Amino acid sequence: MIAGVKRERDVDEDEEEEVRVKVGRSHGVEDRRSRHCPYLDTINRSVLDFDFEKLCSISLSHINVYACLICGKYFQGRGQKSHAYIHSVQFAHHVFLNLHTLKFYCLPDNYEIIDSSLEDITYVLKPTFTKQHISGLDKHGKLYRAYDGTTYLPGIVGLNNIKANDYANVVLQALSNVPPLRNYFLEEENYRRIRRPPGDIMFLLVQRFGELMRKLWNPRNFKAHVSPHEMLQAVVLCSKKTFQITKQGDAVDFLSWFLNALHGALGGTKKKSSILTKVFQGSMRIFSKKLPHPDLPPEEKEALLLKDEYQEEMSESTFLYLTLDLPTAPLYKDEKEQLIIPQVPLFNILAKFNGNNEKEYKTYKENFLKRFQLTKLPPYLIFCIKRFTKNNFFVEKNPTIVNFPITNVDLREYLTEEAQVTEKITTYDLVANIVHDGKPTEGSYRIHVLHHIWKRQDKDDGAENHTGA
Repeated sequence: MIAGVKRERDVDEDEEEEVRVKVGRSHGVEDRRSRHCPYLDTINRSVLDFDFEKLCSISLSHINVYACLICGKYFQGRGQKSHAYIHSVQFAHHVFLNLHTLKFYCLPDNYEIIDSSLEDITYVLKPTFTKQHISGLDKHGKLYRAYDGTTYLPGIVGLNNIKANDYANVVLQALSNVPPLRNYFLEEENYRRIRRPPGDIMFLLVQRFGELMRKLWNPRNFKAHVSPHEMLQAVVLCSKKTFQITKQGDAVDFLSWFLNALHGALGGTKKKSSILTKVFQGSMRIFSKKLPHPDLPPEEKEALLLKDEYQEEMSESTFLYLTLDLPTAPLYKDEKEQLIIPQVPLFNILAKFNGNNEKEYKTYKENFLKRFQLTKLPPYLIFCIKRFTKNNFFVEKNPTIVNFPITNVDLREYLTEEAQVTEKITTYDLVANIVHDGKPTEGSYRIHVLHHIWKRQDKDDGAENHTGA
């Protein structure tokens, strides 16, 4: 209780300022909150970076943090003896921004600054989007000029690689270019009222992902790149350090965890939908048949196959992405003593879902033979091509090249007969493609993103197609 009262006083410093001003007015004292500040020309927008965690550079506290608009550093408090106050006296840096209330102050005089010329700074700190703005994002490809003079297209901007986080960057960038998901997170009102249990930290993922979306699509950036620092700190915390900034990870593993974690943080369950399931969730039938142990005599195998537990069973399952398996890479050189990288068409590995192809799956105790067939296609479809295999000694990468069309990938033949009747739209166009270069442990990830700059608004311009990521 006592600690709570103490913190409330620290946080509500602005409220105390308001009370002091009102009292001053009644005694004829000048209201200095909106006084013109003579130091606005000392603001250095080129050093301002609001992508990092909002904590004091000295006390490392998150409470009541101010940004110095001359050097870009963060300090706690603005009262006498506070870190921001001392900084303003020592270095003659006078203009500060409260990172929570978005109010500007002049220190050490301690009065609020109200000036329309500062609106660009608050917008970079906290971009906002109207419904009209959001609806027009994909209708034109207008280039914008950042404060540093570089031009950029909102949504297609760089994400800083802090150390070894490119595996997460590419996934975040791909998801930011899926329009319905992007539109949902650009408007904070969509998830502001979601209630989570006390002590639940997972909602931090939702907040940070929304902030990152708004920064990536901000048409008034100071720079043509964004740092995902706060987003990735939330990932490290919420994944209990399974995914880290300083250690390379697997993009597919991160995608799987992130989609499910975000779904749960938004209040989604197996029965309750969220924006993630509305955009990415499809369904399939799984036909599974238990296999006898391979070391058993043929007579015992035949006897077991007649039992009920060895008969094929069908189950229904949902998915947020489809895993595609590559053919085994050649181990030996060809007749010309060269290692040729094999190539395979996308539809060859998609045959996994035609309802006929069987694949053996081994567990610690049992083996199963499974085949798959799709029953429902999502609006946006994610393919994950499995390139890495892990064993006790090393990670091996399959270099097989997958050839795929950019538009009109038709999945009708992989649907059940009933689904072929009900699913009217079965074709997809490519939105984003993630590529891994180099060795499994030393390589890096990059992403190709669909560029909308010349997209026409014709009635027949792909309006009948799903879009795939």
